[in-house]
Order: sequence, then structure tokens, then C-alpha cells
Amino acid sequence: MTIKDGILRSVVRGVGSALPKKTLTNDDLAKIVDTSDDWIVQRTGIERRQIAGEGETTSTLGTKAARAAMAQAGWAPEDIDLIVVATSTPDNTFPSSATQIQAALGITQGVAFDLQAVCAGFVFAVATADKFLLSGSHRRALVIGAETFSRILDWNDRSTCVLFGDGAGAIALEAVPGRGDTRDRGVLTTQIRSDGRHRAKLFVDGGPSSTQTVGHLRMEGKEVFRFAVGQVTGVVKDAFEATGLTAEDLDWFVPHQANRRIIDMSAQKLGIAPEKVVVTVQDHGNTSAASVPLALSVAVADGRIKPGHLVMLEAVGGGFTWGAALLRW
Repeated sequence: MTIKDGILRSVVRGVGSALPKKTLTNDDLAKIVDTSDDWIVQRTGIERRQIAGEGETTSTLGTKAARAAMAQAGWAPEDIDLIVVATSTPDNTFPSSATQIQAALGITQGVAFDLQAVCAGFVFAVATADKFLLSGSHRRALVIGAETFSRILDWNDRSTCVLFGDGAGAIALEAVPGRGDTRDRGVLTTQIRSDGRHRAKLFVDGGPSSTQTVGHLRMEGKEVFRFAVGQVTGVVKDAFEATGLTAEDLDWFVPHQANRRIIDMSAQKLGIAPEKVVVTVQDHGNTSAASVPLALSVAVADGRIKPGHLVMLEAVGGGFTWGAALLRW
């Protein structure tokens, strides 16, 4: 089935990840706030998460993940002309974390910029890089999701501080000729959406222009849960419709790792078999824009995702923003 007139595809050449050194278990959190391992696991599926320490920032984690992806791809700094970093926790208001990663990697050509779509950021970044590569303006891209959410959490709020962790994941994308049908390797379609009416359900209560402070994350958990399950299934179905493929065709579903119950309910609504779902939330917590590439990195490293496999990515973030990307590995 033909789905594009063009002959270029954005093909994944490598994947990498990076996690902070410090692990924070549920039992550790029980010493900080009124919670327990049983309470957290039953409601979220999270058992542990990594927390950035001294000298670990969004850009340092993003750099490590990017280096790993470059090594797997066999790329040198001079091979890369585009870097898109999805993050809501940049090192500085400016310059962008992307330019700091660019400098750390020794890349002196091309363009590097940040993209902010919260937990949906990596899917948005894949969609953005894909458009650059398909246009012919750029050839090789690093797409990175990197976050240090621990630095915007209210550690007295047990409803939010138990959910999030820090980390980074990256993929190396290259524009290569394709047939123009669903047998092609690479990104087959991306579907991204946003609706700003839902700000109050998930936001940070600070910023340079409003409070001149960083602020803390605030969330209406039940409302976010309801929206996530409802809207994610919509964009995934749109991706299937755009390509003529179905849930049965999928080899792997790699969702945003926010909450085990959201993951399970979304897969069930979409008719995706549980054995096709990649789940890492128990080990990393919700790492926002880093969660999808971290999960990808785990599934590639352990041999589950192989060349030729059909993989669906999806995520929902504050705003609300949400999206899906269907690609053949």
C-alpha cells in the first residue's frame, strides 16, 4: 500500500540511553513522605527510579545517551547535521540544552534546538526530525528525550513525587531511500495533537515570565489518567488508518511509561496483546520525554526489537499534548 509519494524514510540507525547513578526505591520514599511500597506499586506499577545527583543534568544525561546512539550507528560528529532535544527541564532558560549537547559531542555544523511538549516530547521530536529529513534539508539526526524532573518536584507532595524519575534516551535517524510503502524501514507516519484548554490538569506553577522561579509540578491525577487512556487510543488508531496497518500487524507497542494501569488499559482498548507491550515503568518511573526512548533502548538491548519489526510509539503530556509514531525498525 502506497502511503507517500516521496522516496525518503527516516530510518533508526542506533539507540542509546543514560540514567543517573542514584536509585530511589519506594521504601526510600516512604522515609520522606507518607507512602509505602505497596501503595505505589498497586497504583502505578513503579518500584524504583533514578534521581540526578551533583554534576548530572539534562544535557549531561542527554549527551551520554546520544553518544551511545552514535556508537551503535557508527557515526562520527561530522556525520550529524540535526539535533532535536525533547525536554521540559533544560539546564538553563537559554541557551538550549540541544546546543550544549551539540558542543559536548564536538558537532560544529548543522542545527540543534530544544522542543517542549512535556511527556509527549519525544514523539513530537521524532515527528519534527522526520519532516526535516524527508524535506532533504538534513541527512542525519539525533533525536533525544532528556529530563531531570526530580528538580521540579514538590517532595512533600506524595501524589506526584513518587511518580517521576530522571534519565535520557536517544535515537540516531538517517534519511534513506524507500519504496514508499509499509514494507519500508523507518518512520511510516506520525500523528501529533495538542489542546491547551487542559492546562490546570498538569502544569508547573512557575516560570521566567510569570513567577521568575522554576516552580513545582502540579497534577490532577484522575483527570490525567482519564484523558491519557481516551486520547492515546485515538492517535494510535489514526496512525493505523494512515498506513492501512492494524494492531495485529504490530510487533511491539512502546508507550509512554507513566503508569502501569494506563499502559494496560490503553493496550487493551487498542486490541494489542500484552506480550507485545514494552513496559519499563517499574524500573524508571515516569521520565517524561525520556521514557519512550529509554524503553526502546531496553527492548533493543535485550533483543526484543529487531530489524524489520513494526513498532508503535505513543505518549501524552501536559498541555495537553499527545501523539503516536509508527515505524519499522
